[in-house]
Amino acid sequence: MKYVTWIFVVLFISSLTSFVEKDKPTSGLNVGDVAPSFKIDATFNGQQLDLQNLKGKYVLLSFWASYDAQSRMQNVSLNNALQNLSKDVKMVSVSFDDYQSVFSETIRKDKVQSSDCYLETKGEASSIFKKYNLDRGFKNYLLDDRGVIVAKNISASQLSSYFN
Repeated sequence: MKYVTWIFVVLFISSLTSFVEKDKPTSGLNVGDVAPSFKIDATFNGQQLDLQNLKGKYVLLSFWASYDAQSRMQNVSLNNALQNLSKDVKMVSVSFDDYQSVFSETIRKDKVQSSDCYLETKGEASSIFKKYNLDRGFKNYLLDDRGVIVAKNISASQLSSYFN
């Protein structure tokens, strides 16, 4: 009787999982998706950002925070790679740090192009964080001139080869 119960439980659980499509990603944005639009008021240099205004050129979205070493290093690397590329690519570096002072000091220490840096002051509670599903880790996205994601989690060397 004990084994019959376990067999029933296993069959029940496997019947539930059979409804999930195996070939389709279950979360996040992927290549081919249109990037969700957003606006940011807080920046390093006082400028506002509306992603809609950048249509017509390639945009590299880099999401990071000073407390996440990997995303921070990736942000610096991508920023440096873009300095050597065409001006047709706009970097949008979005930090989810809680404090303006931490954000500003990180930008200074990392020596990144400050005009490309934006601070999302609501941090992980922001709509951007949710729209881009960043609870599973910070990512970057390369958008084409129509706002469609053409690459995800691109490295600096991949970025350089993409435009050369």
